[in-house]
This record gives sequence, structure tokens and C-alpha cells, in this order.
Amino acid sequence: MSTLRTWTRDLAMGVRFAFGGGREGWTRTTLTGVGVGLGVALLLLTTALPGALAARNERGDARSTLTAPTADGPRADSLLVANSDTTYRGLDIDGSLVLAEGPQAPVPPGLERIPGVGELAVSPALDALLRSADGTLLRERLDGPITQVIADAGLVGPGELLFYLGSDKLAKTDPADHRVQRVTGFANTLEAPKLDPVMMLLIVLTFVTLLMPVAVFIAAAVRFGGERRDRRLAALRLVGADGRTVRRIAAGEALAGSLVGLVLGAGFFLIGRRLVGGLTVAQRSVFPADLDPTPWLVVLVSVAVPAAAVAVTLLALRGVVIEPLGVVRTATPRKRRVWWRLLPPLGGLALLVPLMGRGGENGYFNAWQVTAGVVLLLVGITALLPWLLERFVGGLSGGPVSWQLAVRRLQVGSGAAARPVNGIAVAVAGAVALQMLFTGVEGGYTKDTGEDPARASVSILMHSGTESRVNALAQEISGTRGISRTVPLTTFDAAHQIPAADRGIPVTAGTCEALREVAVLDSCADGDAFVLTGSPSPDTGTYGTTAKPGDRLHAGNVMGYDDGTPDAEKAVAWTLPATARTVASREDPVGHLRTGLLVTPAAAPKGVQVAQSAQIFVQLDDSVPDALDRVRTAAFKADPFATAMTLKATRQAGPYSTIRVGLFFGAVGVLVLIGASLLVQQLEQLRERRALLSSLVAFGTKRSTLSLSVLWQTALPIGLGLGLAAVVGIGLGAVLVRMAGRPVRVDWASVAGMTGAGAGVVVLVTLLSLPPLLRLVRPDGLRTE
Repeated sequence: MSTLRTWTRDLAMGVRFAFGGGREGWTRTTLTGVGVGLGVALLLLTTALPGALAARNERGDARSTLTAPTADGPRADSLLVANSDTTYRGLDIDGSLVLAEGPQAPVPPGLERIPGVGELAVSPALDALLRSADGTLLRERLDGPITQVIADAGLVGPGELLFYLGSDKLAKTDPADHRVQRVTGFANTLEAPKLDPVMMLLIVLTFVTLLMPVAVFIAAAVRFGGERRDRRLAALRLVGADGRTVRRIAAGEALAGSLVGLVLGAGFFLIGRRLVGGLTVAQRSVFPADLDPTPWLVVLVSVAVPAAAVAVTLLALRGVVIEPLGVVRTATPRKRRVWWRLLPPLGGLALLVPLMGRGGENGYFNAWQVTAGVVLLLVGITALLPWLLERFVGGLSGGPVSWQLAVRRLQVGSGAAARPVNGIAVAVAGAVALQMLFTGVEGGYTKDTGEDPARASVSILMHSGTESRVNALAQEISGTRGISRTVPLTTFDAAHQIPAADRGIPVTAGTCEALREVAVLDSCADGDAFVLTGSPSPDTGTYGTTAKPGDRLHAGNVMGYDDGTPDAEKAVAWTLPATARTVASREDPVGHLRTGLLVTPAAAPKGVQVAQSAQIFVQLDDSVPDALDRVRTAAFKADPFATAMTLKATRQAGPYSTIRVGLFFGAVGVLVLIGASLLVQQLEQLRERRALLSSLVAFGTKRSTLSLSVLWQTALPIGLGLGLAAVVGIGLGAVLVRMAGRPVRVDWASVAGMTGAGAGVVVLVTLLSLPPLLRLVRPDGLRTE
């Protein structure tokens, strides 16, 4: 008989045993299928994630006006669009003001028609927020009637907060006005900027460290019920089967369990995909339909999982002698050797160490080399943990009965005790290393904005053409509850001649209180003017001045722009007061160091309508609830074009934040898998030891003693596993940080947090396994067939 036919026959017999071996066979197959299925589901979700992110980007580009076709003037197919994003209780809300200029104006994706003046079109998530009790203040801001709910085609995710508001205040008369766009369609054809080498390293490591525990769990799941299976296989030796045959039959049983796991995994994936649609983390969400795994990756998982099940089973049975009268694992087990267990981590270091010091300026890291190095280091944990556990429990003796029962069980089968821990140890080690890398490179992606939140909480920027209302708006906002101070400033241009030969001289107008935010003033009264110096701006020269006291200037439209209308604004003549004093510049609350001139209202030129910008600095009273949202609402109601920006001392780069959010998504999935798999393995071990536990109770052992022994049997391997994971994680993290060209710094709080999370999962699993334990130790557990 050929080798292929022999393998096929024996594997098929193992499959028949798995499905036709009575309750025992079905139980083992079900447990294996559930364990494998959980891992397969997470693998499928992970392989579907890149496609979901790509779909998000496609829908975002389809509604974007970044590179949309434009028109020079009003047309039948033109649409005026202006950005009107806002924030509510820390939630970013994307918004646009729209006005159709003709019957053929393009309709934004997801809408049936363009909202009329005052009408709102909102996303389902925003609609739910507005109708909820938490949306009371937001309803004051967006108080128009909701006439449409945006369909999925116009959203990047089900949890996105988005609105379109019809407005008759939109106009575009100045080509330099980029706040309002006149578009004839929607598109964004710009390619996303290429990620730098360190960012790519973060992405690769995130996927590797999240998928490695899944692979370890799948490998452990196919060995469920191994001891009982080996005893059943001994009966086959009585009817003439040789050792190789029974091993192939055992592989067939594992193959059957893995096939069941593939089916269950597909079901778990469909359930998980549906649940993901209702999950929003850091305001990022995906549509369930977008979680569509790439076909070739599905085929790869479908082939790799059964193949791995067969390979792991054959590898595990190499050290087991299955004889006709029983299973022999040697009366005096040979101690595990450590030398070959050190080869994987040493090989991983050999791959990663040459990449140290490269940083982000010396080219991209070889993704395959990084992946192989990290995988070898994490695999080293699974090799070292059984040896470490054997050495640790080998010399233990004495203690309470529960302790002795646990230690003796670990001494007899330390390998079986280490298998469930391997996955969580790998997960914790990978998380510690990633956290160290994130902490090490955070400084490169967290920028100091120069803003001073202590001087102003919010900066409100006025839309071009509405600067004349800055004082009135500041007055309106100052009457809002929770506002302690408002500082309005207006900036316009002045020049010695028209049109100005170069860019104009910036002139900042405001009260004395407001001007003190941008200059060092010893004294000030209405009617004063100042010449700023002390600014290193290259436009004005180092510490140079732009005008002298008494100079005759022109203010306003100094570049001579003509929008073609009869009432186009002209620059006004103005004389800088001869009493103007020279003062030093001071950074304003947003960190800008201004140049040019400062004037109080009485000294400012009259009739200037065109300004560079108008800005209001707002200081909040933190003791008033929702003060920030009250400011945003007041600003939006007064001028929907106004941009209210919360001042922060630091900001993180967008891609860096996105990767951290992706890591959080993956970590949640891995933790769920860890907990579920550990619980399944714990129940399977208790089921195999049912008769033994019932016998102990029958001989007078207290149930509390057995419960404590189960706790010790779990706690000892977990404690050693987490300790080993912390050491390997810190070592791997140090190498990765040096690869990124950053100094090594151990964030002990993060290390404690990661190991604590792993320990918490184990404690939860142990508590959940106690009720089944109490049922298993009842007297009927002694029944046998």
C-alpha cells in the first residue's frame, strides 16, 4: 500500500473516531473545535481589517472636496461648500455648510438631495446623540430640522458623527478665500503620505504580537483531551495497530477537531463581525460588510490550521509510548534540556541586533527580518516556560494539603500545565515590548504646540469677511455661563503704497487688555499705538521695524484685489500716530510671535473691511459644567463659519494615534480569546480529572481544599509565565527601541499594567471554573463504564 493511501486511511479512521466515538469523542471534538474556532475567528477578523480600513478611506475620498472639480463662478452644476467641524464633549463632529447654486449641483454621497436653507442631514450616530438626553446642549447648536439621515455610502463608519447644514450665508467673491469652495463634484485623488520607517515598524510589530498568541492558542487547542485520547489509542494496539498507525489516527482526530473549528470559527467570525459594527473606539468604527477577508488569506487559514493540527499532534506524541496495555511516559521522566530552548530567542536577537540604531533616517526596516526576529523571541517563551516550571516545582515540598495537591500535579505534568499559560505569556510579552516601543518613540510623534492653555482655553477664528463682527461676537460669548474672559483681536494689512510691493505690514487692533496678550506693555490707553520689535521673523528682518511713527500708510485692501463688483473695497489712508512707542513682542496663547504694528481702537484706521484674520481668545471657568461646549455653541450660533479650537500644550500625529487605536482593538480581541480559551482548557482538565477529584472528596477531602488546589495549579504557572513574559518583553522592547534610534526607558507602570491585565484574566477564568468544579466532585463523578 502506498504511503499516501496509508496516511489517508489512518487519518480517515481518526476522523471516524472523533465523530463516532460516543460521548467521549464528541466532547473532545467539541472542545477542540471551540478552541480552534475562537482562534480562527480572530485570524479572520485580523485578515479582514486592512480591507475594512481601505473601504473607510474610499468612502472618505468619495465625499471629499480636497481635489474636487471646481468652477470659477456660479453655474447650474455648482455647489458652495464650507467646513464647519465642531466638537461636543470631547467628540469630534464633522460638518459642512452647503448651498446649491443650480438645479444640477452635485449631491454629497449618502444623501437624496442637498439640504435646503436651515435643514440638517445627519448621520445615524449623530441623530441618536441629538435625540438622547446627553445631546441637550448639542441640540442648541444644531437646532435645524433634521430632514435626512445620511446613508452608509456617505459615512466612513457606523459610529461617525457627521452633518450637512443648508446655509444661505455662503458666498465666494474672493479667489483667495479658501474657506468656501465652489465644486461641481466630489473627489480626493491625493495619495496618502508614506509612513516613516518607525511607523511601519510599529504596524508590523502590532500585527505580529497580536497574531502570535492566536497561533499558540490554536496549537494548544488541538491537544485538548490528550491524556484520555492516548489511553483510548492503547486499545488499538491490542488489535494489531503499530505505533505509527495510532499516531496517524490521533492526528486524524485532531484534524477532525480542527475542521470543526474552521466551521465554528466562520460562525464566530460572522457573529463577531456583527458585534464590531456596534463598537466604536476613539471615534473609529467599521461597517460589518467591510470586514470581508481577502480570499487567498481565507484559503491560507483554511489550509494552515488543519495542517498545524496534524503536525502538532504528531510532534506531541513523539515522547509518548503507546503500548497495548497502556500509555507509558516513562516512570522517571527525563529532565528537560535547556540548550535547544535558548536557540529561538538567540536566533531572534541575531536577526534584530544588526538593525539597532537605524532609526527613521537610515531607510526602511526589512519587514521579514523584523517579523522573523520577533516571532523567534516570542516562540522562545513557549520553549522556556515548561523547563522553567519543571525546575521551579521540582524542589517544592510540604505546605498545606491544597498546596501539596497542586505541586504534585504540576510535578507529574508540568508540560500540560504550561500549555494554557503559553498563550497569555506570549501576549503579555508582546504587549510589554510594544508598549515600550510606543513610549520610546512617543516623543517623536507628540509635538509641542507652543500653545498655553493656562492663558486661554479656546481660540475662535473668524471666517474671512466677518471680522467686523469680532467685537460683537466676543460680547455675545462673554455673556455665556462658564466664560470668565474674552480677548478679541483683529489683524489687517497696511502698506506705504498701493499695491504693496511685498506683503503688507500686519496691524493688530484691540483693546489694551487684548494687546497685552501679544506684547509687553508698561502702560497703555485708548488712542495709543505701538511698533513691535523683538521678533525673529525673516519677513521683517531680525528685530527690524516695518513702519515709523508718523508714517503715512494705506490700510485694508493693500494688494488691490478687485472682485469685479462696483462696491469692491478700496484701501483707506491712515497715519501711524507720531506717539507710537516701540515695544517687545510676546507670544500669544497659541504660540505666535507677532510682527508689525499694534493699535488701540481710537488709533485704528476707520473703514477697513478686509482683514487678514480675527481671533477671540476665551478663558473658561472650569467650575461650570460643560463650559467648553457652551462656548462652542455660542460661537456656532453667532457665526457657523467660526472655528473654535481647544488649546493644548501637545498634539500627537494622526497615524501614530490610529496605530494605537488599532492596537487597542486587537488587544481587546486577544484578551477575549485568552479568557475564552483558558476557560475551555480549564474545564477540559477538570473533566479529565473528574474521577480523581470525586475520589478525593469521597475520602474526606474538603471541597474548599480542592478549590484552592485548582487555584494554586493555575497561579503557579501563570506567575512564572508572567515573570518570564515581563523579562522577555522588556528585552525585546529594549531592542526595538534601539532599532528606532531612541534611548531605552522602561515604563514600569505599563509593565505592571500589562502583567496585571494578564493576571486579572486568569483570576476571572479561575472564578468561572469553580462552579463546574463543585459539580464535578459530587459522588456520581465516580461512575464509570
